[in-house]
Amino acid sequence: MPDMPWLPNPPDGTEICLGFDGSDVDDWSAIRAETFEGFQFTPRIQGGKPAIWNPASHHDHRIPRSEVHAAVDEIFDRFTVLRFYYDPPLWTSEGEAWQVKYGDKIVLPWETYRTTAMHAALERFVIDLKTGLLTHDGCPDTATHIAAAVKVGRGGRDQYGIAKASRLQKIDAGVTSVVTHEAACDARTAGWGQQTGPTYFRLPR
Repeated sequence: MPDMPWLPNPPDGTEICLGFDGSDVDDWSAIRAETFEGFQFTPRIQGGKPAIWNPASHHDHRIPRSEVHAAVDEIFDRFTVLRFYYDPPLWTSEGEAWQVKYGDKIVLPWETYRTTAMHAALERFVIDLKTGLLTHDGCPDTATHIAAAVKVGRGGRDQYGIAKASRLQKIDAGVTSVVTHEAACDARTAGWGQQTGPTYFRLPR
């Protein structure tokens, strides 16, 4: 993601899909969103704060889970969320609570540790970004995290995942962007934009 101005969020009420990659300590946690048109952005919460959390910024060096819950509630209240993929490790209970609250056809686990699925998601993300099918808001933290990601071979057959270029660098908002794009692409495949009213279909995984 090249340097560019940080664009504002779309208007409240916009139909979006969400992605979340969470940690507990050390790594960051982030929520990203994508519109039907393929514009991806970091939701601004609590009057302008990005929905990205650095544990080092908190007194106990842990992700403030209550803030994440509040952010999810605010985003669902402000926007029309059609699909929300979350990476379950370390956040299984929270993810299940979101499924209960917002519906298990809207909120779904999407495990980034699945080699084949993650490789395919990365390939699609990179290609769609290059061809302009996917655009973004220029969120500086996300741009930094994507720049820090390097390909690592996994599973054979030329498959790869991503990892940190160094221990101190973070890639979590980048991973979240990939998960978010999968949520949006799956929603489009399930009928988003092809009929009146929202479409909530559970796709085979």
